[in-house]
Amino acid sequence: MSGTRALVLAGGGLAGIAWETGVLLGILEEAPEVGRQLLDSDVLVGTSAGSTVAAQLSSGMGLTELFERQRSESHGAHEIHPGVSIDAITDLFLKAMTIPDATREQKLQKIGAVAAGTDTVGEAVRRTVIEHRLPSHDWPARILRVTAINIATGELVVLDASSGVTLVDAVAASCAVPGVWPPVTIGERRFMDGGVSSTVNMSAAADCAAAVALVPSPADSPSPWGAGTAAEIKAFPGAALAVFADDDALAAFGPNPLDPACRAPAAEAGRVQGRREAARVADFLSGL
Repeated sequence: MSGTRALVLAGGGLAGIAWETGVLLGILEEAPEVGRQLLDSDVLVGTSAGSTVAAQLSSGMGLTELFERQRSESHGAHEIHPGVSIDAITDLFLKAMTIPDATREQKLQKIGAVAAGTDTVGEAVRRTVIEHRLPSHDWPARILRVTAINIATGELVVLDASSGVTLVDAVAASCAVPGVWPPVTIGERRFMDGGVSSTVNMSAAADCAAAVALVPSPADSPSPWGAGTAAEIKAFPGAALAVFADDDALAAFGPNPLDPACRAPAAEAGRVQGRREAARVADFLSGL
């Protein structure tokens, strides 16, 4: 994979899906060639919300239409309000992190066990939501990697076209926020949101020479696992550029990035930020 470029799309709820779509459109509008380079990246890596965006980008549907879907009330009608606050999800994480002398995998197992025991909508109901999000339910010919966590082992799993998993199930697994949505059953295994371990999972692009990461959160967001997302991207073995959500975007997300009402304002904020970021992305790509 020497010389290949990855577009890494991070987790961040419905706000993240909309914002990442908007950022890409803004870049494409401001600098068409730069936008096309991003959209034509050799490898797409998606975690949680990013898995939805990656699958949408690889579906063949144009970016403008994907953006308009984020602003459309009819396309958002199938989304379900989680009925859970971000504080409740944070509390779940904090309880798992306080387990003394536990490894990272053991803490993730604890989170997975709580997720499996939480009363949420049924798996079939949630799967239908994901089906509506994806313009195509088939794995694309290009390289698409989707991350999830095996709740029994706490291990990160990278799903792709060779995994024997349908694209809908892979994206549903990557988006299965613990305590909000049910873990996804695939064969004898159950999976939860890949963003529980890392919002970007840069390791899934480790075989690439360069990566551009879109992250719908602040650069200084704290992480229960250590140095945080910015440090993880900085430690990428190849060249890497990160675009983090700016203050205007964060304000547009509102108090709950899982609330369907945030989709349109997050998309618009992303579009504006993408136009501002286009020159920086162009400089990065030109130096590869």
